[in-house]
Amino acid sequence: MLRREAREPDPPRFIDSGLAGPRDASTGTTPFEDYGKPFIAGFLSTLVFHQGMLTLLWLSGAIPRAPYDMTSTRPIGVPAVISLALWGGIWGTLIWPWLRSETGRAYWARALLIGALAPSAVAMLIVFPLKGMPVAGGWDPRIIVGALVLNGAWGLGLALFARIADRSGRRSRVPIGSTR
Repeated sequence: MLRREAREPDPPRFIDSGLAGPRDASTGTTPFEDYGKPFIAGFLSTLVFHQGMLTLLWLSGAIPRAPYDMTSTRPIGVPAVISLALWGGIWGTLIWPWLRSETGRAYWARALLIGALAPSAVAMLIVFPLKGMPVAGGWDPRIIVGALVLNGAWGLGLALFARIADRSGRRSRVPIGSTR
């Protein structure tokens, strides 16, 4: 006689702008919530917060580098600001696991600290030398402080956009067949 194995019922499918996918049993989230939303939040934060702070610093004369650099980058020729925003999205997905469980002031403080320190350290200690620039900008305090301020603003923007995306996702996620 054949025995059928007991099988758990499939989880309900959710409507989430058509982007809902299978849920991860360990975290209760979809791949879009784990990777898509933080990527978009990091991308947008680069364009709004990082470049916004760069604009303020540039207008004040504190930094000579103009914001929203449209110079083509190698090898594919996208504008530098778009390349930076794509990296901001990647950083958003990397940092999100350390932010998602925090609440209140700890959420914002962690976003500010991790946002300021992690991308700045990688840029100054790895990317600069790869581009033929001195490590940490030759230890110039203006470059170090500038990087920390710009990336700290980016981290706060990441936290804000991720929070907005999380809240809007909760409102729009309705089980199919629900009468809500």
